[in-house]
Amino acid sequence: MRSAVVVGGGIGGLAAARGLLLAGWDVEVRERLADDAPGDGSASRLGGGISIWPNALRALDVLGLGDAVRDEGLVQAAGGIRDRRGRWIVRTDQRRMIERHGDGITVLPRARLLAILRDALPPDVVRTGAPVVRPGVIDADLVVGADGIGSVVRRLVAPHSRPRSTGTVAWRLAAHVPDPPAEGGETWADGCYAGVAPLRDGRVNLWAVVREDEPAARDLDALRRRLADLHEPIPGLLAAADPGSAHVAGLSWLPPLPRFVRGRHLLLGDAAHAMTPNLGQGGCLALEDAAVLSRCADDPARYDRLRRPRTARLTRRARLAGLVAGLSGAFPTAGRDAVGRLVPGAVAVRALDGVLGWMPPGVSATRSPGAG
Repeated sequence: MRSAVVVGGGIGGLAAARGLLLAGWDVEVRERLADDAPGDGSASRLGGGISIWPNALRALDVLGLGDAVRDEGLVQAAGGIRDRRGRWIVRTDQRRMIERHGDGITVLPRARLLAILRDALPPDVVRTGAPVVRPGVIDADLVVGADGIGSVVRRLVAPHSRPRSTGTVAWRLAAHVPDPPAEGGETWADGCYAGVAPLRDGRVNLWAVVREDEPAARDLDALRRRLADLHEPIPGLLAAADPGSAHVAGLSWLPPLPRFVRGRHLLLGDAAHAMTPNLGQGGCLALEDAAVLSRCADDPARYDRLRRPRTARLTRRARLAGLVAGLSGAFPTAGRDAVGRLVPGAVAVRALDGVLGWMPPGVSATRSPGAG
């Protein structure tokens, strides 16, 4: 039996292990963190949420887990982008999205998604507390680097590639409020942006991006003051946010790599194409990677051909979206908001076809809403 070692036990790594097992491989996952590691600071352990878009649900369907995620998650009633006063710049009609792509945007806690992925693996597959320092000496037919933006496996595949800082910091928090919002979405302000997404359990997932040289990049009270003049529910949610749920990290991205595969080493997820969060596609593309790998693990060159062009395009698109969202100054932000309002809702949904219209290899583009 062919053997694979997956380096990294996050979303991409666990999904890759599931896909390889379904393809008949013997798989081991090596995760550096122990199950009981205290205070590791990961967003998944601190209660952060993740948005699963229709393309990622198709990938999960390939892995046999799409319906489990649909059952656990909350489909957002509506979404889009607002200005600081709460007026819509671009509104995403979830009904149109579902009609066009079969699913809407489903939000669930990252920890719950990780649990679904891990529960789908035999108990002896995942080794925790097992950091990998020298991936080149691993004895396996395939070594999958799913070890994030600081990947050690990437040093073997694309040794000259380096992440680039955006000069910004992202906050992720969770809040309990008596009357959580029914709709999610993002708000663009002056030099910063923030967003909300309700979860099925009554919590609200909250994120904010500010420049790394601001006090708000380091202090929650400073962040509350920075965003105090935004429309509700953002200030109220920030006031109610549990400080213990806070995850703060500098935002970096990885310029497109020349290859995802070299010999028996293969990259997946953030190790291959770390991107800014502005398209909501980081975890989604990792799930796509895993679904494609499950279909062509015997042909790594095909995996590279299928994944590299798409992820390169979306990485650049996300970086551009982040620059637009973070514009500073009265005139640039007013112009940005005015141009956005010229886009009808139906056109905004169609504009996402290049992101959401992805189909796994061997899956027909014709599918009914919610079909697996």
